[in-house]
Amino acid sequence: MNYVNIIIPFVGGLGMFIYGMQIMAQGLENAAGNRMKTLLEVLTKNKLMGVLLGAAITAVIQSSSATTVMVVGFVNAGIMNLTQAMGVIMGANVGTTVTGWLVSSVEWAKFLSPSTLAPIAVMLGVIIMLTGKRRSAKEISSIVVGFGLLFIGITTMSAAVEPLKDVPAFCNLFVTLGHNPLLGILTGAVVTGIIQSSSASVGILQSLAAAGLIPFRAAIYIIMGQNIGTCVTAIMSSLGAKKNAKTAALMHLLFNVIGTVIFSVIAIVYFELINTAAGLGNITQTQISTVHTIFNIGTTVLLFPASNWIVKLAKKIGRVDEAEQDRGVVLLDDRILQTPGIALQSTIKELIRMGEIVKESLEVARTVLFTLKEEDIQFLKDEESTVDNLSAGITEYAIKLSSLQISEKEHQEVSHILQLVSDIERISDYCENISEFAETLYEKKVSFSEVGKEQLQGMLDICIDSYEYALESYEKQSKEIALKVIEKETQADDMEITLRSKHIKRLANNQCNTEAGIVFLDTLVCLERISDHARNIAEEVLEKQQ
Repeated sequence: MNYVNIIIPFVGGLGMFIYGMQIMAQGLENAAGNRMKTLLEVLTKNKLMGVLLGAAITAVIQSSSATTVMVVGFVNAGIMNLTQAMGVIMGANVGTTVTGWLVSSVEWAKFLSPSTLAPIAVMLGVIIMLTGKRRSAKEISSIVVGFGLLFIGITTMSAAVEPLKDVPAFCNLFVTLGHNPLLGILTGAVVTGIIQSSSASVGILQSLAAAGLIPFRAAIYIIMGQNIGTCVTAIMSSLGAKKNAKTAALMHLLFNVIGTVIFSVIAIVYFELINTAAGLGNITQTQISTVHTIFNIGTTVLLFPASNWIVKLAKKIGRVDEAEQDRGVVLLDDRILQTPGIALQSTIKELIRMGEIVKESLEVARTVLFTLKEEDIQFLKDEESTVDNLSAGITEYAIKLSSLQISEKEHQEVSHILQLVSDIERISDYCENISEFAETLYEKKVSFSEVGKEQLQGMLDICIDSYEYALESYEKQSKEIALKVIEKETQADDMEITLRSKHIKRLANNQCNTEAGIVFLDTLVCLERISDHARNIAEEVLEKQQ
């Protein structure tokens, strides 16, 4: 037998299967678009919502490994704790069963015969790609073409291995795997670990099953091993990450190993003691999908009540103590870039967090010029350093995001983020300037006149309100609130001119201290510029709304 004629078509079919799966997943992800952005909000909910989230994301991106890598990234960035991560990991195992059912549909839905449907799907996808003008058409074409290529790949693999059913040694190999559970599990784990995709590994198994090569028993143990092998990607991704991120990868491994042990024991007891004649016949593609689904859903249902125990065990093994996150650490991780829609939402959330820190600084700046408290002066300086770190980190991450294959709308969103980071960082700079003005007043032991204090307080209130409205308008994407910012900024401009004129007259009449007077005028400039940057933020919101 010429094995070259078997191996080359099989490898080519596998490549076509994986490529089809990837472009179909990319099309689904792009089509999901903004809907995927809202998934992050679910992370604050209970663990059951995390399971549903994990299943949904995996069903879209067609890879539990990729989902778990994202989870490692979330944990490493500090935007997800280990308990939330556990829920998503459990859901990822459920979501990965979708590909198997898609492949096995050729058996339970005869009209989906690859020999007729796959070429039609590819041709239809190409027609949509060439004729469609809108981006949605391109996304649909990716889904349809990927669907067709996936089926062509599985058909090519099945046809390539068809002659092997007449080779006794090859058939006996799988019979041996069926009678040796450890060897079967090890085979599934190694193959999946090498190609780093349980969906592709299940696809290979289904192609062999289509050729009538896989005994039922062997398939069960191989499927269980595949769930262990899929942990390799997340473990490799966690190398070099923080301890809690490594613990997330360890939780994935523990969850799958415990599930495999439980179901392997059940299978061994049934096949070896209860019904020794069972599982000797060959398995079909649909039966593989059924076993894969029962195993993953069963493991999730069985271990869900014990999930907190698994988290504690993983933390104990990894020697992790989830400490409070440093405010200056950028809560973004490159692993999340695998799913640009979620990465974009994470960037927006981090931008808003940076904005909230500046909001706190402005509240201190509201009074520091009058109280001259040393701790407040130092607080503003420390917060400026924190904001500088966040600004640099968010900017770098946004640039990486813009280099990915994202939609035009998402590119515009990234541009908005870069502009807003600059505006918010400049406002933080002005807060530091105000702290320096307060330090000058403290060191020279001078203060504003009562009239000066009253006027400056009014200016402070208007300019700080304008920023708070601006941040709120961006967070809520509210045109109405953004218009309030424009109104406040106009008031600030008028007030700055009026107060400057009045103050210069007081200085000319020796009605206030000269050194305090200079600080007064410099503060007016800072506050007016704060309102300018707040207006910039509001205008970004208004432009986006249009």
